Amino acid sequence: MADNKTTHFGYKTVDAQDKVKMVAGVFHSVAAKYDLMNDLMSGGVHRLWKRFTIELSGVRNGNAVLDIAGGTGDLAAKFSRLVGPSGRVVLADINDSMLTVGREKLTNKGIVGNIEYVQANAECLPFPDNSFDCITIAFGLRNVTDKDAALRSMNRVLKPGGRLLVLEFSKPVNPVIGKLYDRYSFDILPKMGQLVANDEESYRYLAESIRMHPDQETLKGMMSDAGFVDVRYHNMTAGVVAVHRGVKP
Repeated sequence: MADNKTTHFGYKTVDAQDKVKMVAGVFHSVAAKYDLMNDLMSGGVHRLWKRFTIELSGVRNGNAVLDIAGGTGDLAAKFSRLVGPSGRVVLADINDSMLTVGREKLTNKGIVGNIEYVQANAECLPFPDNSFDCITIAFGLRNVTDKDAALRSMNRVLKPGGRLLVLEFSKPVNPVIGKLYDRYSFDILPKMGQLVANDEESYRYLAESIRMHPDQETLKGMMSDAGFVDVRYHNMTAGVVAVHRGVKP
C-alpha cells in the first residue's frame, strides 16, 4: 500500500477502502466466463500450474484444506478427492458471484459432502486459530488490498506444520519472454476479454494487477515476515507464474 489511505487498482491509485468493491466489480463481471477465459488466456496451461501446486501441497486423506479466492473450484475439486470422506475442504472467496459459479460447478460434478463454501475476506479469515493443514490461494493474492494482513491471517488459521501455497502470476526471468508477455497482456488479452466476455476493461485491470504484484523474491520475504519458515518458490513458464510454499512453525 502506498500509505494508510491509498492503494493501487491496476495502475490507478485509489482509496484503500474502495479497492474491495472495485475488485468485486471485476469478478462479478467475469464470473460467468471465468473458466473459458482461463483456458483461452493460458492455452490450458493453467491446469498444469494448478496440478503442480497440488503436488507440492502434500495434502492427504483426512486433512483440512482452505482454498482462498477459490473461484470456480478447480483446486477445491482435486482436494475434495484427496482428503476423502474424513477430510474437509473449504472453498472461500470474497466474491459471491464466483462462489455461486463454483458451487454450481462442483455440485453438478457430484463433488459434495466434504466441501463447504464461505464468503470471506483473506485479510480477516473467519476461522479459529490452527484450523487447517493446508491453505492455497491461486491467482488471488494480487487482488488483496493488504497482502501482509492476509498472509498473517493465513498463518494464524494454519496448524503448526501446515503449508501455505501461493500460486500467482509473477515476473518473467527472461527479458525477451517478458516483452512478448507484455505485448500479449496489453494488446491481445483485453481484446479477447471484449470478444468472449464482453468486458475489455476488467481484463485490462487483470493485466495491470499482475505488474503491480510483488516479484518472486519480494513475496518470499513477505511470507517470511508473516511468520512462515522454509519459504521457497518454483518458477513455471519462465517465471510468468510462480508458486511459493511456506510452512507454519
